[in-house]
Amino acid sequence: KHLNNNVNMKNISLNIDKALGTVTKEQVYAQAAKAHECNATLQNGNGAGNDFLGWLHLPSSITDAELTDIENTANVLRSKCEVVVAIGIGGSYLGTKAVVEALNNSFDWLHTNRKNPVLVYAGHNIGEDYLYELCEILKGKQFGLINISKSGTTTETALAFRLLKKQCEDQRGTGYKTFIIPDNVGGRFSVLTPVGLLPIAVAGISIRDLVAGAISMEKATDVSVPFAENMAEIYAATRNELYKNGKKVEILANFHPKLHYIAEWWKQLYGESEGKDGKGIFPASVDLTTDLHSMGQWIQDGERTIFETVISVEEPNHKVVVPTDEANL
Repeated sequence: KHLNNNVNMKNISLNIDKALGTVTKEQVYAQAAKAHECNATLQNGNGAGNDFLGWLHLPSSITDAELTDIENTANVLRSKCEVVVAIGIGGSYLGTKAVVEALNNSFDWLHTNRKNPVLVYAGHNIGEDYLYELCEILKGKQFGLINISKSGTTTETALAFRLLKKQCEDQRGTGYKTFIIPDNVGGRFSVLTPVGLLPIAVAGISIRDLVAGAISMEKATDVSVPFAENMAEIYAATRNELYKNGKKVEILANFHPKLHYIAEWWKQLYGESEGKDGKGIFPASVDLTTDLHSMGQWIQDGERTIFETVISVEEPNHKVVVPTDEANL
């Protein structure tokens, strides 16, 4: 459900029962000590790459003042803009788009009685048609820019920003507000920094509810939580056992179109994190039931080197009643 509906939300849950045809529960639980050790290494920050572990406790470290600052800036953009362009690539836009697409109306851009600006994206490709058409549609519109780049030198982002900055200055003039991306938070984990929170707030989604949900998951996967109750450790152990049994491709499947960009973001998170040293499970995704009519054949009868992880929501936001043939006669 929409995070700003103030409903009682449940944590994400994990069910590995379907994996037990390939690996046994005993094999998974035999990995408990190793999974717990890896989690402890992360939490203690004494492993490789420990200078980029700021995401681990990012949710609980966000202050009320920081959230208020982001909300105030978002409200300025919402009050003055018809369109807001989020300029970034990789984690600088995928996490944001995953949240916004999951929670907003599927046809948000077609609504005319709007409370929030239309949120669009740039800097995630170098397609000249895309940039030209974006610049054309923004002519005569009141628009604002959110430029996201940790290095400041990312080619795709820098190109789009230069074009759109000049157009914004020519059409409206500009003012600037700067937010800092923490040095110890890598781009793919940055959705709970201003990188993600500002455009999410512009879209009208409660960033306070989003952060509250993230805090609950931070606690649920902490090293203090025993293996049998720790879904992060169980998931890691199950994946590792499947990998050892020849399953080299993980397909993230969903049955809800709004979850498409959750899968796109997930592919970046896993691909960049574990694709190292000639090892790693290849992350892929399918949108079901659509891809049953394309990838379904390969998934069902292709090489047995794959396993599926299905993400689902407990209930849809709306129910559709389909008339029967008899009712039409």
